[in-house]
Amino acid sequence: MVRRIRLIRHAAAFAAALLLSAGLAPAASADGPPAGPSPVAVQLNTYWTQARMAGALPGDTGKGSETGLTTPAASPTVDGPRPGEHIPPSKSFDGIPQAGTFFWTDATGTGRTCSGSVVRSPGHDLVLSAGHCLKGYSGTSPKRNLGFVPQYHDGLKPFGIFPIRNNGVYVPQQYYDRGEHAGAEYDFAFAVTEPNQDGTRLQDAVGGVRLLTGTGYYHAPVRMIGYPARGQKPLECWSWTTKWASDDPADPGTFPRIACDAFVGGTSGGPMLVPWPGGWAVIGVIGGYHTGGNTAQVSYSSYFGAATQALYRAAIAGDPPAGPSF
Repeated sequence: MVRRIRLIRHAAAFAAALLLSAGLAPAASADGPPAGPSPVAVQLNTYWTQARMAGALPGDTGKGSETGLTTPAASPTVDGPRPGEHIPPSKSFDGIPQAGTFFWTDATGTGRTCSGSVVRSPGHDLVLSAGHCLKGYSGTSPKRNLGFVPQYHDGLKPFGIFPIRNNGVYVPQQYYDRGEHAGAEYDFAFAVTEPNQDGTRLQDAVGGVRLLTGTGYYHAPVRMIGYPARGQKPLECWSWTTKWASDDPADPGTFPRIACDAFVGGTSGGPMLVPWPGGWAVIGVIGGYHTGGNTAQVSYSSYFGAATQALYRAAIAGDPPAGPSF
C-alpha cells in the first residue's frame, strides 16, 4: 500500500509537469453574436422525453460485457483485473457541466446512448467521444435524433440538448478503414454541435475541458466519468492510468489502462480527466482496446497523439469528415 501511494504521488507530480508543458494552444474566443433559436434543437428537446432518455440502450454493447472479476494473466482475448489488483470504486453523482451523454435512435427506432465531454474549441461547439459510438454518422448519414445532453441526470436536461451538425462527425479514416478492432488505436471522435433550443452555443453554456495530447500513458490522479445506459446519474471514479501493450492480435496497439469499478455499457466515450489550472484537461476517453474493455472493472483509451491533434484540427476547421471507403 505504501509503495502504491508513493507511485501515485510520483505520477501526480510527473503529470502536473506534463500538464504545464504539453497540449494544444488555448482555444480562441468565438467571434460573432450568439446564434438564434434552433428549430432542430426544439424538435429534439421535445422528442427526448424523460421516458425515452431513461430507456435508451447502450450504443457500446461490448463494454463491460464480461462478468468475471479476475482474468488469467496470459489471456489475449479477455481483459480485466489482474489477480489481487485493487479496483477503485465508482459512485453516482449529479455530474459536471462539461460531461454528458449522446442520445440517438438506431435504424430500428431504438434509443441508444454513449458518453462524451465538451472540449475547448474556437467555435465553442465541440464534443469528444469514442469512434465506435459515432462511426455510424459519417458525412450526411441520417442522424436519427442525434443530440448531446451535458450534465444529464435524473431525467433532466439542465442546459438543454445540442443537435449534431450535418457533416459534423469526425472519426479517423484509419478507424473506418481498419475497423473497430484492428483500428483500436484510433477509437476517438469529435462531434460539432449546433446551438440548443435557446440559441446558446455549447461551450458558452457549460465551459470546456482542455484537450491534451502527447503526454504519455502514466497519469495520476485521474477522474473518469461515464454514463451507464438506463442509469439516472453518471458515475465518477478516481484512479490512475498505466501503459497496456496489447497481446491480442485482433486489437493491436498500446493503450492507457485504468482500473475503476462498474463502468458498463453506455460509458464509452466518457472522459479521463486530470486537474488543470481553472478546471480539467482530458487525456483519454473510454474506448480503444476491446472498445473500452470487456469487463466493468478495467477500461482503456486510445492514446492521444498526433492523430488526435489532426482530427481536432480538421473538426475546428470544418474540413470534410472522413467516412467508410466503398
